Amino acid sequence: MSSADLGRALCIITGASRGFGRTVALQMSRSVKPGSALVLAARSGDELRALQVELSGSEAGRAGLKTACVVADLSQKEGLESVVKAAAEAFSEDMEHIILINNAASLGDVSRFAKDFTNMADVDSYLSFNVSSFLCLTASILQRFPQRPGLKRTVVNVSSLCALQPFSSWVLYCSGKAARHMMFRVLAQEEPDLRVLNYSPGPLDTAMQQAARSSTGDSDLKKAFSDMFSEGKLLTCEESCTKMMKLLLEDKYTSGDQIDVYDL
Repeated sequence: MSSADLGRALCIITGASRGFGRTVALQMSRSVKPGSALVLAARSGDELRALQVELSGSEAGRAGLKTACVVADLSQKEGLESVVKAAAEAFSEDMEHIILINNAASLGDVSRFAKDFTNMADVDSYLSFNVSSFLCLTASILQRFPQRPGLKRTVVNVSSLCALQPFSSWVLYCSGKAARHMMFRVLAQEEPDLRVLNYSPGPLDTAMQQAARSSTGDSDLKKAFSDMFSEGKLLTCEESCTKMMKLLLEDKYTSGDQIDVYDL
């Protein structure tokens, strides 16, 4: 393993079917050694399988990169278990690096304000998918692949400025990102041999950003998103992911830190 690649790796990517997660899968395939494996998890089976076909036909695929698709709802126990099972099956003893990219997330209802959320079921459902599954999947992967000599382990939380800063009418999204951020800071303290990264990819030109422009309840915030789009200030998934991959390859960040794309 060197700064030129991430070694012979097992990489698990959630939310891999579209947007930033899909881009991570493509760039990760070019950053690992032959004999590596990608476990791609998402709720959309058709898009996952299309990505698998693309990866199989790529230079990395022809060089022996293995890919496994897991169509799963991570808010359900069975979904989490299926991802861990696929990771265990894809692993081989000559692999030297376990990488978990926690990308799966949802925007939630951004049309309402904090005082409007009186139904516990709405909040529980959001937090189950965005927070509980995040912690439980990370813990399950770390238990399944414990620390041992010769095996490096890296976990990444795809974070957001919303983890650090409040945005009116975004109470669910901000709360979820803040919880994930702190969970990884605690994890970095508890597990000094583990590499832990909170990476904020910036405002990306994705379907989630489109939903934010159309649904945000706060009029000033909604206008700010629309202006960013019309003024061409949104980032592509490719340019943000390239910076994240450089962070992982150089491996000089302080474990547990939140690093924003604009810091790089």
